[in-house]
Amino acid sequence: MARLVRYRDALAAFHTSLGYGLRTRLAAGYGAADLRADIMAGLVVGVVALPLSMALAIASGVPPQQGLYTAIVAGVVCALLGGTQFQITGPTAAFVVILLPVVRDFGVGGLLVAGLLAGLMQVGMGLARLGRLMTFIPHPVTTGFTAGIALVIATLQIKDVFGLELGGSPVDFFDRLAMMWRARASLSGWEAAIAAFTMAVLLLMPRVTRKVPAPLVALVAAAALAALLAHLVDGFHVATIGSRYGGIPQEPPMPLLPWHLAGAGGGQMTLDFATVRALLPSAFAIAMLGAIESLLAAVVGDTMGGTRHDPNSELIAIGIGNIVCPFFGGIPATGALARTATNINAGARSPLAAVVHSIFVLTCTVALAPLVSYLPMAAMGALLLIVARNMSEARHFGHLLRVAPRSDVIVLLTCFGLTVAFDMVVAVTVGVVLAALLFMRRMAEITSTRMEPAAYGQFELPRGVRLFEIAGPLFFGAAQKTISVLDVVQGERGGVVILDVSRVPVIDATGLVALETLLARLARGGHKVILVGVNPQPARLLERADIRRDPGHLAFAPDVETALSMAILHRSRAETAKLAPTT
Repeated sequence: MARLVRYRDALAAFHTSLGYGLRTRLAAGYGAADLRADIMAGLVVGVVALPLSMALAIASGVPPQQGLYTAIVAGVVCALLGGTQFQITGPTAAFVVILLPVVRDFGVGGLLVAGLLAGLMQVGMGLARLGRLMTFIPHPVTTGFTAGIALVIATLQIKDVFGLELGGSPVDFFDRLAMMWRARASLSGWEAAIAAFTMAVLLLMPRVTRKVPAPLVALVAAAALAALLAHLVDGFHVATIGSRYGGIPQEPPMPLLPWHLAGAGGGQMTLDFATVRALLPSAFAIAMLGAIESLLAAVVGDTMGGTRHDPNSELIAIGIGNIVCPFFGGIPATGALARTATNINAGARSPLAAVVHSIFVLTCTVALAPLVSYLPMAAMGALLLIVARNMSEARHFGHLLRVAPRSDVIVLLTCFGLTVAFDMVVAVTVGVVLAALLFMRRMAEITSTRMEPAAYGQFELPRGVRLFEIAGPLFFGAAQKTISVLDVVQGERGGVVILDVSRVPVIDATGLVALETLLARLARGGHKVILVGVNPQPARLLERADIRRDPGHLAFAPDVETALSMAILHRSRAETAKLAPTT
């Protein structure tokens, strides 16, 4: 019966979590003016998302249409079911370094299955109410791996920007650099010129006007310039989406079974337990990074839009989006910070703006697919270079290096280096563990034990009475160090030890064991212990551990003055007992 109640409560929590953002906005009132604002905002962010979705799919090692399918499907699902009002969901740059190795080792089918597994994990995280825990990942960790991802993405674009013929697709960062250096003789001046032109438009366009998205203008201009030069200049040639991928299918995303797509090396994928087990580490990385990035983008969206999001609802929605996407050919998706900011700045009023954005991308996919084939790969590479530059937040990274504590700088550089040299999974794992160890060291330094002088306030400590104050959390990082200070009472017998724990907010299991050991040791020495000012959490823990008042051995006092009076009375009775004649 109890299990059925738990299942019912979990189902109720799942139901009430879905669609928090949309329900909240509709409950506040929604009219025709809001709908017009959402349509305009959705069109603006759709124009931004269209080229980015294709570019990020290409960077992840899959055909560009799969990035479009991701923006279409995940954009609608996550908008309607999510916990935010303005979030735009789709492929993001942060995923590139995780998805590339999966495509190489398991093919497109393996990538889609990994996304499906990641979605299941994210739904589980949302149902377990872990949304708030994502905020406990230290800032140096997220900044370090984000900057590392930006550097990796930037190096991945060098091949297309300069038209290098590598003869392979190395995933390792340093192998990639070495291969590009060896292929420097294949550099194409035309590719570099198109990339430089695109980058110039991307950088200059916002200074002229922000009403028209710079990526749209830059890519259209680059495609037109490349087509014009191809007719006017003999020997002009640049790689395009059409020449590399054969164009984009002029059709909407259609239902399919993701494991029926190509596996490693273009062969047939085999979906069995061994394959799923091999994909689990990558799926976990996708789930964690997707959760972190989505919730960080949601926080920024709340700050810009003056709203409040439900992190667990957002996790569940992202998970459902990643479960549905693979069945329409979509790659893993997450909340996109830049597109979310664009949506808010364009005047979005509700999640319906994200739905409009998806409809716009769908319309363009069906209507403009033949024209997209003319986009130069060098122009797409230039766009991603700008994305990587913005993602790196180089100024903020340098600011942290200058002003952050040395321990945080170590975490920052460690995450950055490991992301570049290995991958984001290793970086985040090591970074979080390292940050936790450094945090424990700080807490251990904060927690202290000191012995009061012979006189305390108006009281003179009598002979045989010791007063100690423990300040700070008594947890496994500090317990042994703190308790060891009380070794000064070793060798003394029959005294009173007052422990002022009024400044101990929490005690964990290790602290409890250390305290129990100390009490037992003092009891063997004939000491009476008085615990002063026990806070609620330690009090509950002591009660569960059956550490209770024991006349002559253990007592509790609300303050030090009361404890001193109790100690003086105890010592007086002990002295009286010694002087009494024995019969």
